[in-house]
Amino acid sequence: MLRIENLTKTYGDKRAVDDLSLHIQKGEIYGFIGHNGAGKTTTIKACCGILGFDAGEIYVDGISIKTDPLSCKAKIAYIPDNPDLYDFMTGIKYLGFIADIFGVGKNERNERIGKYSDMFELTRDLAQPISAYSHGMKQKLAIISALIHDPKLVIMDEPFVGLDPKASHLLKGLMRDICLGGGAIFFSTHVLEVAEKLCDKVAIIKGGRLIRSGTMEEVRGDSSLEEVFLELEDGGSAF
Repeated sequence: MLRIENLTKTYGDKRAVDDLSLHIQKGEIYGFIGHNGAGKTTTIKACCGILGFDAGEIYVDGISIKTDPLSCKAKIAYIPDNPDLYDFMTGIKYLGFIADIFGVGKNERNERIGKYSDMFELTRDLAQPISAYSHGMKQKLAIISALIHDPKLVIMDEPFVGLDPKASHLLKGLMRDICLGGGAIFFSTHVLEVAEKLCDKVAIIKGGRLIRSGTMEEVRGDSSLEEVFLELEDGGSAF
């Protein structure tokens, strides 16, 4: 569903991402782990077509993000760590705007907006301006907007930041449902316990370079994911 091949992105003399290759298949929840500045957000934005890159290629369901970005974006949902929404809109107007962008029909949008806004207990607030929303409410609205067009690939950057425990639990269930329906999830997180329990596969990045990846069992072995991550961050053997 998502294939990253030899991705390289530089900022001046700094290589933010260095020859990174990953393959996220249909049905997989794939965790992306690394310290601040490791290259996670740069990689994620490149996969979404938000950020250009210097070398390599990214394919979404076999389509190049370079040569056909619109077709790729039609299949993707992106949830950033800090949702940048249109504060002057009401919640319902914003959701309608996103549905229009993706060409979602009236019946489908109404059904999905009703389903997800009820699920995240946001229905009563949809008539309010987004400027009045808390960070957690904005995060919920961003999640709902991301699911309106029934994406096949959901890419998320620290999706659990700002969510209350109930909303976090709901999001985890939705992530698994998307994968069971033939989709895929690629997300970054600092919450290693969540990654360990939720992910089918995980990749650890350091200084822009991939230092370990595979199934959760392959990556952690007889240790916990936290122990493996800390060992690799301290300069332990990559493989």
